Amino acid sequence: MKGHLRKRGNAWELRAYAGRDPVSGREVYRTRSFRGGKRDAEDALARFVQEVAGGHAARDATVGDLVAKWFELARQDLSPSTIIGYEACIRRYIGPALDDVPLDRLRVAQLDHLYAELRSGGGQARRPLATATVRQVHAILRRALQQGVKWGWIDTNPAVLATPPRVRNRIIEPPEPSDVVRLVRAARERDPDLGTFLHLAATTGARRGELCGLHWDAVDLEQGTMTISRSIVDGPNFTLVEKDTKTHSVRRVALDPTTVDALVAHRERCTARLKL
Repeated sequence: MKGHLRKRGNAWELRAYAGRDPVSGREVYRTRSFRGGKRDAEDALARFVQEVAGGHAARDATVGDLVAKWFELARQDLSPSTIIGYEACIRRYIGPALDDVPLDRLRVAQLDHLYAELRSGGGQARRPLATATVRQVHAILRRALQQGVKWGWIDTNPAVLATPPRVRNRIIEPPEPSDVVRLVRAARERDPDLGTFLHLAATTGARRGELCGLHWDAVDLEQGTMTISRSIVDGPNFTLVEKDTKTHSVRRVALDPTTVDALVAHRERCTARLKL
């Protein structure tokens, strides 16, 4: 989409390409005046170009239109599990409440009312939703509406002033080491592979998905180290997807002798299975 900026007296003229006249075939431009510095004028031109590009849709768009368009673009940079979570929030909570609301009529009070309703009984069987889920709904709306501002669909983002519920940190009470030892021992007796998984989780602190994504080439039994760089997450249609770690980082963990022995035994079992 073409756009031009021109200084006219104390103001700037913003010109945005609006297509060709269906009769004459000539290029058609829309114009708008703007007062301010050049950098602000350039930002205003970018928004104006997007507004003209959206045409009728930008002027008459609903909240559902914007959320759908934003999610179509945003999903390219989201992990498979995040996509699944966002899709569920949009389908279950945002869509039924806001899909048909005209974008230019959305107000802060409507968002606060939605959050309150979800907290009081927006879940399955009209049960209250968890605070984290309501905050995820807010995060989706805030990001989508902010994109709407950048595109020139709306002037301000009402979600910025909305009040999602606060997260109250719960006190984590980890099990006693002796209880962990008994759990790992009991698991090993029932299923040696499960026992190894729990042993590795307890001694390295790795996440469940990280342990599921662990390959033998990431384990150095001679040096007693393990490199965590992959993770397995839920994908669409009940599939499993391998990706980088949740924090997008690679870390190396030292293994104690007992853990090394457990991994040696596990590798021997894996090798034996391959020979069957």
